[in-house]
Amino acid sequence: MQDATSSATDALRAGNRVVAGGIAVIVLILAAAAVFLFLNLPDADAFNARVERLFVEVDALRSGPEIRLLEILAQSGTTFSEVLASYRMVIFVLLVFSTSLLVAALVLLVTIVALNRRMSAIQRSGIQVASLMISRESRSVYINDMEFSLTEAAIETLSVLAEARMDDDVLTGAQIEAVISGKNVADCDEAAGATRVKRLRDALGNQLVSELLVKTIARRGYMLAVGKDTIRMV
Repeated sequence: MQDATSSATDALRAGNRVVAGGIAVIVLILAAAAVFLFLNLPDADAFNARVERLFVEVDALRSGPEIRLLEILAQSGTTFSEVLASYRMVIFVLLVFSTSLLVAALVLLVTIVALNRRMSAIQRSGIQVASLMISRESRSVYINDMEFSLTEAAIETLSVLAEARMDDDVLTGAQIEAVISGKNVADCDEAAGATRVKRLRDALGNQLVSELLVKTIARRGYMLAVGKDTIRMV
């Protein structure tokens, strides 16, 4: 048991390291991309600076029409610088948004992998039921403090399987039908009992719980995959 706990702890730590490393790599890549983009964007004041140099260096551009042209160019340069500044902000927001999406995708991926491993472990070892309480009066079953409301037929089927489990019996579909209906086993159909078991599983709703709680034993029948000391009937 200690080895299993140690293995689970090591796996959890390894998963945390993978998530932390992945997030760090994503942030570094996007940070490098942001620096590259911002360094290669043109200077917002480059256009205005060029217009100013033309005004200073070219003496012919001192008459009225030429000065007016330079003013128009200067206004265009100011507009260009404002647009470029807004582009910088848009790029920054997009990079932040991309970082958030990639980090969320990584965390979700690791979570899905961990859940799949956990499901596989449960399917290999079977469902661990600490307590199974069946209440005929309220037509409810409590599995590890999880409440499931059942139909009258489903609660009868579960009760029959629980009583059989306490006697270490495996019941066929015909035997289940015989106990519930009060008929002789020879007069009952195997399919009728199988249908009752299917309806019980459907009533439990959770496929993982239902399939692992009510086990099918090949060529023998059905039984509850729980310990006898965990079953209580009220």
